[in-house]
Amino acid sequence: MSTFSTTIGPTPFGFFDSDATFQSEADAMVLFVKRKLGDDVLSVELTKKEIWACFEEACCEYSRLIHETKITSELTNLLGLPTGSADLTNKYARQTLEHLLRMAEPYASQAFVGGSYDATLGYLDLATGRQDYDIYSEVKDNETGIGIYDSMASGSKGKLKIAEVFHFEPLAAQHFLLNASNITNFLATNFNYESYVNSTVFYVLPVFEDVLRRGMLETAFRVRRSNYSYEIMGRKLRIYPIPTTDLQTGRLYIKVVKPQNPLMPAYHDDSIYGISGPSNVPLGNIPFASINQPGRQWIRQFTLALCKELLGLIRSKFQTVPIPNADLQLNGEALITQAREDKERLNTQMKEFLANLTYAKLLETDALAAENLNKQLRFIPMPLGKAISIG
Repeated sequence: MSTFSTTIGPTPFGFFDSDATFQSEADAMVLFVKRKLGDDVLSVELTKKEIWACFEEACCEYSRLIHETKITSELTNLLGLPTGSADLTNKYARQTLEHLLRMAEPYASQAFVGGSYDATLGYLDLATGRQDYDIYSEVKDNETGIGIYDSMASGSKGKLKIAEVFHFEPLAAQHFLLNASNITNFLATNFNYESYVNSTVFYVLPVFEDVLRRGMLETAFRVRRSNYSYEIMGRKLRIYPIPTTDLQTGRLYIKVVKPQNPLMPAYHDDSIYGISGPSNVPLGNIPFASINQPGRQWIRQFTLALCKELLGLIRSKFQTVPIPNADLQLNGEALITQAREDKERLNTQMKEFLANLTYAKLLETDALAAENLNKQLRFIPMPLGKAISIG
């Protein structure tokens, strides 16, 4: 009698053919399926290879359901990893915040506090008596002197964003000390001391007061004294006041942000070729030897359902078989219906079970258990008043 290990090409894909545990289970599966389908009473029209094919399919279906749960729980930690560097099957990945940081990069870029895109320093050549300038044709790169928009690659040109215009009057402010004595000046200059009324009494001023005072003076001078401003209208930049003297002409520096290409950040990034979604997470079939007993029992039941469906398809090819003085009615349609109901039931049970085992659900379960435990601890009596129950 042929066995699984002595049969050439026993399964269609051969995913588990070299697994010794799978080989042993496959031989037992033939006996299990045929007896469950009544082979001892009525011959079951299934070959060993057909049963082994259903067994292989059941193992693949089990792996699919398990991996869907794994992807649901861990995808944010896996995005960007190389797709072919390692098999993540049966591996417990560490939690990371890389996905959150990457999602936050556009906001950092907009606020100019980091991100993945650079701003370009450009300039305009101001001319006497001219107030309006074209952003797209006149803004030049500060390093090369070439127009920023013209230097962009064909096909990638888009809207330029003006991040900042360095157009303001230079500021200067003096800080007058309240006490002009040499000692007070020395202390005020070096140690931030100031004296009031009596030069022998000194008060320490916090450093933030200097920062606030400088900020107040700068804002006040810009609002009350400076008439330097600008306005962006479409592709035009209008500056105020109109340059009328040599001091008001020259270069006007501008910080420009080019159109952002999500596949070409400012730094070299190989992660764009890595894991991009559930379709290319490197997960293979779970080795049969590593599947525990509950998982194997589900595979046995699913294999039986597949074999029952296959037997129903075979028997449905002939509705009746003529025999002497009568016709033999085959139950192909009934087997197909029953098998599909069994498959749907097994799939539903597994999906409901796995849905409660995602990381998010496990956290909820642990939090609920901790909360209930805390409630129970409140009812523990203190022994002789010598213990304190926290809760």
